[in-house]
Amino acid sequence: MTSPSALSLYDTRAFFEKALQYGVQHGIIGAEKIEAMRVDGPKGMVQIARYFGNEFLRPDLEKARDRMVNLVSLYLENSCQGDLRQAAESLRDFSLLSRSKGGSDMLKALIAMPQNSHFGMNERGGFTDAHIPQLAKWSLRSLADYQAELARRSQVAQVMDAAVWLAGELGMDADELEEAGKDAEAVIRTALLVPAAGRTEMPDWVTFEKMIAALRKKHAAAPAALPLAVPQKLPAHLRDVVEAVRQSVMADAPKILDPALPPRQLFDRSPAFMGRYFWVEDGLNEVDHHDRQASAVWSKVTGGNADDGSLLTLFLCVAAGSAPKTVLTEKSAMTLLRKIRKSGFKPALAHQYIVDHAPVQHQDAYASLWDDFVEEAQATLQSDAVHALHDALALLRRECHVQ
Repeated sequence: MTSPSALSLYDTRAFFEKALQYGVQHGIIGAEKIEAMRVDGPKGMVQIARYFGNEFLRPDLEKARDRMVNLVSLYLENSCQGDLRQAAESLRDFSLLSRSKGGSDMLKALIAMPQNSHFGMNERGGFTDAHIPQLAKWSLRSLADYQAELARRSQVAQVMDAAVWLAGELGMDADELEEAGKDAEAVIRTALLVPAAGRTEMPDWVTFEKMIAALRKKHAAAPAALPLAVPQKLPAHLRDVVEAVRQSVMADAPKILDPALPPRQLFDRSPAFMGRYFWVEDGLNEVDHHDRQASAVWSKVTGGNADDGSLLTLFLCVAAGSAPKTVLTEKSAMTLLRKIRKSGFKPALAHQYIVDHAPVQHQDAYASLWDDFVEEAQATLQSDAVHALHDALALLRRECHVQ
């Protein structure tokens, strides 16, 4: 003989109903309390209907009843961990309206939590009237839905809290992070690189680039040994979050430390790295840095010569793919012209050189000078006629510096 199969009943009643029945059956909830609930119930339904819609419409009142039962159930089941006796005692000791409000407060706190870790996509200031439509939906959701969403948003909140804490240690506060509007994990990644590069503040792009250069100089040969550490003072509840992000930086280390990858190309133009790391946007500092670098290169190349002949000679060399010079001998000029015949003439290279290296205040004038020269000279420079080479040399003697 086989033993009879055990039957299991699935109870679909709201947790509030289960707790109420349990309390009555076990003498926890008496007649007086039942009567108080009968008075509070309609009051709560009208308040909820008014909050979400219209207390004079039957459908809104019926939905308000469902919402009230669900809010009480959410609060009781969550606060009592599903224990029916504790829930019954809670109904005995407190009003029905307070248990409904408890459920509503749970949901409001949930809705006010960040949904993603991007500082620019979250509103600060808690629950507002703008969130009421979300509360209307959540007021009819299950405890399982609430707990799953709470776990997800709590993880997001921890990432953001960790970013704020780490940035604060490096001189940047939460308001500045909000204004920057970047992802919290990007902030954490950079905050971990800062001490490894011997820095003490959150960097702008110029400083970030210098950080990467310093790290490459010291650790390029052994990316796995990049000295990233979770700060000892970091609050314990944030350590796992930061450790997970630290591991992602270590996975990035081979590319970060690769000297062949220009930092701007890697961090700001590679799809996999765009937005992955953080730096303070400081356009004025970047322009100043660019100007200083450009000025140094320009002064070295031109030797302080800014006359048209010197500049056209320089641009011509660049357009031919040769080393930039402001003076040519006749022999080097002929070599340059033969190179143009063989490899081509690329005026755009000179335009880019002007943008990259010439003083900003003179770039338009230099570009115009070069365009006028190209319009006049290009046909002669690229001609393969019998006497074209001598004509081109005569042109260079007239327009450029040829000794």
